[in-house]
Amino acid sequence: MGTGDSPGILAELTDTLARARRILVLTGAGISAESGIPTFREAGTGFWAQYNPLELATPEAFDRDPRLVWSWYQWRRGLIRAADPNPGHQALAAMQALGLPVTLVTQNVDGLHQRAGFEGVVEFHGNIFRNRCRTCGNVGRAGDPAAEMPPRCPACDSLMGPGVVWFGEAIPADALRAADAAADECDVFLSVGTSALVAPASSLADRARAGGAAIAEINPASTDLTDRADYALAGPAGTLLPALVSGLRSRDPGAG
Repeated sequence: MGTGDSPGILAELTDTLARARRILVLTGAGISAESGIPTFREAGTGFWAQYNPLELATPEAFDRDPRLVWSWYQWRRGLIRAADPNPGHQALAAMQALGLPVTLVTQNVDGLHQRAGFEGVVEFHGNIFRNRCRTCGNVGRAGDPAAEMPPRCPACDSLMGPGVVWFGEAIPADALRAADAAADECDVFLSVGTSALVAPASSLADRARAGGAAIAEINPASTDLTDRADYALAGPAGTLLPALVSGLRSRDPGAG
């Protein structure tokens, strides 16, 4: 097992990625934190250090006070709109552009991977820039960023909430199927900026390993996955992912 931030481990992981037939990348809040978006679990500064999630991110909270929940998500949308994809997001898009067989599953709801140019992102927890009706399942664009109340569903007239997965809600079936299939089929699993604590995303690494995949992690801090990883690189995604891309390009004379 390789751990740390040494050039040797980067080179080994680059070689492994270059040989891979299928790669699954799982990203979490850490990669977007490098774009200035606060994480939920960072001690003292994460969202949940300031807010009670049971008052803001559950169906019951929305039923109890839709205006409060809506206003908080509108504030978050503004925060995310002001952020830009960082070199980590751009490096993953570059891997795809290089022709690597990458499936990207993200726990983030901010759309920064798509804005960086990655196509076909599997959004495990939904997207904050969509609205979803919990009554009939209708999904639509978020609409007016200044709206002070949630809109009515055009299909059933219920209030539409943000298109994210709240505590107590199921992962969208199509996202879960795509993630499970990618974990079963990959020969490299790369975890980037995720705590490896939130189920069911946290089980994808074990599922990939059961299928014989090499496990790699990029994270500034140790996680529950670190000691089980074949390659554990300690550092920011915005530095380490571009380094991997640089190494991959050096192995492909035709890459621009």
